[in-house]
Amino acid sequence: MDGVAVQRETVALPGPCSRIPVENADIVRQILDRVGDKWTLMVIATLRGGVMRYTDLLRAIPGISQRMLSRTLAQLHHDGLITRTAYAEVPPRVEYALAPLGDSLNDIVVSLIDWAITHHDEIRQHRARFDTAGEH
Repeated sequence: MDGVAVQRETVALPGPCSRIPVENADIVRQILDRVGDKWTLMVIATLRGGVMRYTDLLRAIPGISQRMLSRTLAQLHHDGLITRTAYAEVPPRVEYALAPLGDSLNDIVVSLIDWAITHHDEIRQHRARFDTAGEH
């Protein structure tokens, strides 16, 4: 092309991303980042059973650390996806539950987790073939 600038025409393709108003793109990306996080998905799926205490959540979610659970719960509460109820007792008792907004995500979250459980062997095989072939 020897120094000649090529101008490409941008055409919006149909799909959900094309519906995001430019002025809301940043918040939409932040929300997708939050709800797409593995720990968020697992907390929401675990809370679908009802109200739970912190220690019960920690035991129910495989591999989550105390720090990550605390951080995830704080973020979900901040975004209005869960409720946090603290009781003035000795020792203090705190319970978490899905807020209506978090409950509206529940079917999607469970579907994603079920999909991962169903297809983990297939994906593991693809990764092994890819790694063996040296395709990086």
